[in-house]
Parts: sequence; structure tokens; C-alpha cells
Amino acid sequence: MSPEAAVSPSPDTGGGHGPATATAVDWRRLDRRTVLVSALVTAGVAAGAAVPTTLGLSGRFGFGAAVAWVLAGAALLIGSAAVGDHVRWRRTRYRIGAERVELHTGLLLVKKRSLARERIRSVDLTAHLLQRALGLVTVRIGTGEHSGNDSTLELDPVTVAEGERLRRELLERTATGTPGIHREGELVALDPRWIRYAPVSFVAPALGGAAAGAVMQVSDWFGAQGRVIEWVGERFRDTSLTAMIVILAVAAVAAGVVGALGLWVEMWWNYRLEREPGGTLRIRRGLLTSRSVSIEERRLRGVDLVEPLGIRTFGAARVDAITTGLAKDDEEQHGDHNTLLPAAPRPVADAVAADVLRETVSPTGAPLTGHPLAARGRRLRRAYWAVLVPVAVLALLGALLTPVLLWTALGCAVVGLPAGVFLARDAYRGLGHTVSGDYLVVRSGTVRRSTAALERAGVIGWTVGQTYFQRRAGVLSVTATTAAGAGAYTAYDTDASEGLAFAAEAVPGLLEPFLERVPPAG
Repeated sequence: MSPEAAVSPSPDTGGGHGPATATAVDWRRLDRRTVLVSALVTAGVAAGAAVPTTLGLSGRFGFGAAVAWVLAGAALLIGSAAVGDHVRWRRTRYRIGAERVELHTGLLLVKKRSLARERIRSVDLTAHLLQRALGLVTVRIGTGEHSGNDSTLELDPVTVAEGERLRRELLERTATGTPGIHREGELVALDPRWIRYAPVSFVAPALGGAAAGAVMQVSDWFGAQGRVIEWVGERFRDTSLTAMIVILAVAAVAAGVVGALGLWVEMWWNYRLEREPGGTLRIRRGLLTSRSVSIEERRLRGVDLVEPLGIRTFGAARVDAITTGLAKDDEEQHGDHNTLLPAAPRPVADAVAADVLRETVSPTGAPLTGHPLAARGRRLRRAYWAVLVPVAVLALLGALLTPVLLWTALGCAVVGLPAGVFLARDAYRGLGHTVSGDYLVVRSGTVRRSTAALERAGVIGWTVGQTYFQRRAGVLSVTATTAAGAGAYTAYDTDASEGLAFAAEAVPGLLEPFLERVPPAG
């Protein structure tokens, strides 16, 4: 890496440049409008905090003095943010060399970081509403290694043209000539009718509860929480407790549905999935914040067709990519980073999975081998225990403390047992495994059903697990270990002989040395 004294950054460059020769003239700066973005974002934060701060100070200093203090504080905050970002802009530069991508930043503590170009696995572009208005994007360059921030470089911000140039240059690969369907260009685009699946996702009730909590929190900021509770009580003065709970629950669900619809539009508007020349899948989406995620097909090891209970009831599923090189920080910061298709009708999901894998028919739709009845019994027993233990505890406390807990225990038993039996039987129906062409397929789950089609060549090992209770039932669990996706994909509670035969067929030669062949009788 070049020493600091040898670097001669060009102050205002931001567009393209000639061939990357890793010389001094190749050093570039971020876009200078980052200072404006920082000032405007800070101004928005200050404006949001101004109202409660002014109200809090007005009781002590008077309204006029409170406004003056708040404006002075806001000006100081905005000015500090702008100056700080200007220093960051002046002290940050990057270059794309023939072999490495380098980023230098810092004033007192200068950080010099670089990534080998051959190890770069992702170049993702993100732009929030303000950046989009100014024609800017944030570029995140990653190697996919699980080594924290050392595996990524972030350029925040550069122009849209520069971001696209970096993405093309860093992900440029020679076409691999993979056999099968080679359809390029747009594979699938947003169908607005898919929005109907947003209200039946688990996001809706969570957002409803968050809305209720936000109302109480904001009212507490203004010292009006007691008045809010009193107002609600007045509205339901002549209503029974049961009716009040039902009405408030319905209101929370309605708020959650509205929130889920809004969140879906923000996340998936303008969605499209494309295959670019050279073997790169690109997902573009977002209404206010635009996102562009690129996945190299050479990193792709399969797909995971995910069917949460709500959307599965309406015949829909989403498709996630099983890839190598998706770091843990990516998974934590971008929970949908590897989602290829949002919730869509199941035939559409299978078709997209087939296109992504370059197959004529998706392995996720292959007929699966069912699991023995012993697997159903195990799930039913778990459901009984999951319901009966809390019910027994509540009943015991009710007998010792208050009859209210006895009624609570009865309610839990009446509701919990049928629900538990239903989920247990549904989980059993969802179990399955098979080998389909170049892929092994495993399916499991009920609240979140997953059908994972994993490339057989990507399996690096097998784990065969059998607990004491599984041995008594004659079943075992077989786990395929891989460097991609979740790292392990399991066929739960298979028949002992069928599970071992499945593993041996999926990856011949890997498990056989550990198997004992029983000679035929006679």
C-alpha cells in the first residue's frame, strides 16, 4: 500500500476515470454534497426534537426564551454536523486499483483499509430520499467474510453514475456458460396485487402493538399519559371490559394492517429481479429509500422457499437466496438482504426459483418423501407439554392465590390445546426430503415453513443426530453442512434407514465410510 506522503488526491473528482493502474492520480474523493446531506438530516432531527424541548423549557424560562434556546441549540447542532462531515469529506479518499480497492479516512487517527478485488463478492447501492433528490448513493463493497467491518468498505456518498461504474467494474466477471436456461434481463417485476399478502404477515400485529406503545410513549413525553388513559376510559365508560379489550385489539390490528401496507410499499415498490451478463443477479426495489443488491451466481448454492403461516394460508411464498459470502453483519443490518422475491403466489415463486437456478423446473416443487408417523407423535407430544405445563402452573397458583388464575388456566387450555394440535399436525404434514437433479431438498416448519433446495456440490459434510427419544421412535435427523446460507439444512425425524439413504444418495461417497451394511437375512 502506498505511504501517506505518496498520495496526491484530486480534490473535486467524482466521475469516471481511465484504466485502474493504482497510481496517485487514481485517488478520488466522495461527493462534496455529503456536507449538505448531513446538515439537512441533522436539521430534520433537530426539528423533530424542537417541539417537546420547547414545551419542556417554556415552563421554566417562558415561551420566547425557550424558542431562542432551541433555535440556538439547533443552529449549533447543524453547524457541528456540517463541519464534522466536511472534515470527513476532506480526509476520505478511495481508489480502484488493478488488484485492490483502497479507502483512507480519518483526521487524528488515519485508517487505511483495502480489499483484494478477487475477494469482492458484493457491491450494493442504497439511497434514501434526500440522496435520491441530489443524485447520490451509498456504495457498500463487501467480501462476504465473517470478520466485521474489516470485510466491507463503505463510500458514503458518491454520484449515481460513479456508484453504477463501481458496481459494474468490481463485479465484472467472465460468463460461466452454466448449462440450462440462460434467460438474461428482467426475470420478474413487481405485481401490485402482491400487496394483498402484507396484512397477513407477522409484521401487521407487531406494528399494531408498536403503534399502541408509541402513543403511550409520546403522550408520556408531553406529560399527558394520564390524560390519554383517562380519555380512553371515558370513551368506554359504559362498555364492558371484554368489549373494550376487543375494540382496542381491533383498533391495534387495523393500525398494524395500515402500517404493514405502508412498510411493504416502501420496501418493495419498483421491485425487479434481473440477470446481468456475466452471471450476476440484481435486485432493485424501494420507494423512498432505493436499494440495489447484487448476487454473483457463482456464489449461489440454492434457494429457500419460505412460507410463513399467514401468507401460506393464501397460497403465497417468498424466495431467498442461499449464497456463500453473506456476512453476519449483513444479515443483522439487512434482514431481507438475500430475498430474491417478496411474498408472491406459489407458482410465481417456483418459476422464479427455477429461473434463478437455471433449471426448467424448480427443485422446490419436487414431490417429497414423507416422514413416519413417529414424527407426528413427537410433535403432538411437544404441543401437549407446551400447553399443559403453563396451564398446570397457572392452576396451582390459582388454587393458592386467586380464582382469577384458575379461569386464566382454563382459557389457556381451551385455546392452547386445539391450536397446539393444529400446529403439530401441520408441522408434520410439512416434513419432507428428496433429491431432485443437482439439488437436495428438505422441508420443515409450520409457523415459518422452509423448503430449501441446496446444491449437492455445496454440501461439505453430514451430521446425523439421534436423541434417546428418537432412538425409541426409530427416527433420526440428518443435517447437510454447507458454507452457504444458514450453514446447515436438516431433514428432521426421518425414518432411520430412509434418512441415511437420502444422505448417501445426495452426496455419494461422503457418508458411506461411516455406514454399516446389514447383510440380507438368509
